[in-house]
Amino acid sequence: MLSSFRKGASSKFLLVFLGLALFAMVVTGFGTGGSGVGGLGDLGGGGELVSVGDESVTAAEVADQVNRQLAAARQQQPELDIASFLRGGAFEEILRQMIGQEAMVAFGRDQGIAASKRMVDGEIASIPAFRNLAGQFDPQAFQAALRSENITERQLRDELAGALIQRQILLPVAANARVPQGMAVQYASLLLEQRTGSVGLVPTQAMTSSAEPTETEVNAFYREQQQRYTIPERRVLRYALIGPEQVAAAANPSEAEIAAFYRANQATYGPRETRTLSQVVLPDQAAAQAFAAKLSTGTSFAQAAQQAGFGAADIAVGAQSREQFTNLASAAVANAAFAAAEGATTQPLQSPLGWHIVRVDAINSVGGQPLETARDEIATQLRQQKMEEALGNLVARVEDALGDGSSFEEVARAERLTIRETPPVTATGQQPGVAGWQPPPELAPLLRPGFEMAADDDPVVETVEQGQRFAVLAVGRVVPAAPPALAQIRDQVRRDLVAQRASERARQLATQLVTRINAGTAATAAFAAAGVDLPEVESVTARRLDIARANQPVPPPLAMLFSLPKGRAKILEAPNGAGWFVVHLENQVAGDARSQPELIEATRTQFARILGEEYAAQFGRAVERQLEVERNADAIAATKRQLQSGNAVQ
Repeated sequence: MLSSFRKGASSKFLLVFLGLALFAMVVTGFGTGGSGVGGLGDLGGGGELVSVGDESVTAAEVADQVNRQLAAARQQQPELDIASFLRGGAFEEILRQMIGQEAMVAFGRDQGIAASKRMVDGEIASIPAFRNLAGQFDPQAFQAALRSENITERQLRDELAGALIQRQILLPVAANARVPQGMAVQYASLLLEQRTGSVGLVPTQAMTSSAEPTETEVNAFYREQQQRYTIPERRVLRYALIGPEQVAAAANPSEAEIAAFYRANQATYGPRETRTLSQVVLPDQAAAQAFAAKLSTGTSFAQAAQQAGFGAADIAVGAQSREQFTNLASAAVANAAFAAAEGATTQPLQSPLGWHIVRVDAINSVGGQPLETARDEIATQLRQQKMEEALGNLVARVEDALGDGSSFEEVARAERLTIRETPPVTATGQQPGVAGWQPPPELAPLLRPGFEMAADDDPVVETVEQGQRFAVLAVGRVVPAAPPALAQIRDQVRRDLVAQRASERARQLATQLVTRINAGTAATAAFAAAGVDLPEVESVTARRLDIARANQPVPPPLAMLFSLPKGRAKILEAPNGAGWFVVHLENQVAGDARSQPELIEATRTQFARILGEEYAAQFGRAVERQLEVERNADAIAATKRQLQSGNAVQ
């Protein structure tokens, strides 16, 4: 609702202390599927970039965080490279957050605030990446995750301890924010404000010119706009598939194996007996003996059970094998039931559930299945088991050979694997400039690890299809991000230059229209007198509250309408180079929320949260000012340059 007032109500500063459960994912990268960004994984010591009191932030620590957050960002943008990531301000934001955390940790320790081992243990246990399938903390999963993310347990504990200290300090600061009633009324009334205006478009396509750009102009435009045409980093990936076809011969079971399996599984294939049973389970031995005494006098089992308070559904057990009834009662009770004759009743026997008396209602015999009819089923089952075992052994041999220093080619030759090589592809598997290229299906799961490997990393075994198919993977060649030669894209560059010039002319006209409207000309009249065939101006009427309730992105012209002074107009670029909007606010009617207490209270609640965030941010800045924060500007700039180039920080 309040997004109309303040964009991004959740400040970045609050990510750490309001979302501590997410901290290990955001900062250490757990759950991102690997932190390996070529050239950034092995950082050495790293020099000091910032000192914060007795704490410090080193180049290696910053590079490590950049590495992990880039891996997380690639979950949404697989083609994202380090240079593009840092151009968006990630380096500065990560450094700022790290300085803030170190300042808060130093302040907390000065005040006697600490994070105990038990607190850190609790946070570790809450991270999903460290749990097993039952949802419980698994030490083996914990250690495996640490290894996969190239982080030590000590590093993780230090990060979590720092975050816990931050939370202890900042949560009380943010939690007690209060918003005065009068302030809430004013902002709630703003939500009811109604604005009326107009939106016109000066489309780029209406401003095309017959004059063709010269070759000199095309060349100059290409040089100025090289980043625009830069193709992301591409890689040639080499891989050799490992699948059922490699172990098919070894997976075929012999006749002896089939016969042995048949003999070992007579419970499935041999003659079987089930018994239809009824039982009562009584709380103590005296009650069980009294029940048995009634049966000895001729009372039927059903009648005695009814007198003891059991209904028909309570005593009916149904058809059971010995194994099934053992699991339901106990081995002793099941043995007694299967030793009794049809129609007989067992003596009272105790299990953890109580005292059992069982009646054998019927004995059902099922003939066994001959080996001849079970053979195909057994062969299929054994073939699957042997295939999985042989495939696992093959993968283990390949991994051992790679670990012992064997090359990709040597391993492939020894195991008779076919080496395949891709053309230069991007992280999404595309081959820019090549029409009709379709990556093979097995390439998709190999792209991410292939682009996370350094160019000189040893080959690795990756999973293509869980439990069924694997691949030995290596990086054959890395093609750095670069624009293609102008000769290859000259027509595209020419079209882009023509479009840019048309956009500039559209902007000039839109600016002229704004000048006329702001001088008093009606928007419709100004557009009609433009001398160019333009779309009709559209009238717009809306309230802030209606926009907020839509729960959809607000169209930029409509958002601008609520930022303009009455009677003023302004230009706004349309998406995808379509042209320029001219937005004009004609009238505004103030809202009055005094008759809507629910809206006032909702506004008050949301502003309290925003105010709490502001308190926390200001408190954090005050802590930094109190401490001696010294930045090594040259080292910071050098670290950023190294990261942008993809080189490891030393």
